[in-house]
Amino acid sequence: MISIQNLTKSYNGTKVLQIDSLHIAKGESVGLVGNNGAGKTTLFSLLLDLIQASTGEVRIQGQLVNESEEWKTFTRSFLDESFLIGYLTPEEYFYFVGDLQGIGKDEVDLHVSSFTEFFNGEILGKRKYIRDLSKGNQKKVGIVGTLLGNPELVVLDEPFANLDPSSQYRLKNIIWELMDRKEMTILISSHDLAHTVEISDRIIALEKGSVIKDVSTSEETLEDLLTFFAM
Repeated sequence: MISIQNLTKSYNGTKVLQIDSLHIAKGESVGLVGNNGAGKTTLFSLLLDLIQASTGEVRIQGQLVNESEEWKTFTRSFLDESFLIGYLTPEEYFYFVGDLQGIGKDEVDLHVSSFTEFFNGEILGKRKYIRDLSKGNQKKVGIVGTLLGNPELVVLDEPFANLDPSSQYRLKNIIWELMDRKEMTILISSHDLAHTVEISDRIIALEKGSVIKDVSTSEETLEDLLTFFAM
């Protein structure tokens, strides 16, 4: 699904990311962890062709992301609130995203209705613009919009941030359900090691822009990560 080779990113002569080789298979759920400045968001931005690499390449389904548009038809992402349209209501935003994908309002409504528990009565029908929602509820709108149309590849940056404990639990259930289908490749970055381990088949840890751990999750993974980051 994803192939990365000799990928680097530098700013003003300082290298912030260097990944020699990384492959992610179709259907994998991958958790990306690391301290602030480790390179997680930079990696996602390169993966989504939001910034230009200094060297190297990223391919999705064999296509170079900086030369092809085809991969965008099955890839969805939510990195931060800048991906939203603040002057729309959540309903208007969902219809807008659906329209971009050729999805009618009835199908959008059906999709959105399956997230009623996640929304917890705080988002739909409130006649509020997205910009007036709390950070947590903005994140919910972004996540649900990202999942519209059953994409093959989903990229989420810090999806648990700003969510209350109940919403975090509900989000984990949503991701577990997606994982069970084995049809979607999911990449998630998070500072919350426990949540990330729970919802990932594989953990990739970054430090100073380099991969320092790449392991399949097991009963020992969380303890190993806590020990490592405590050093």
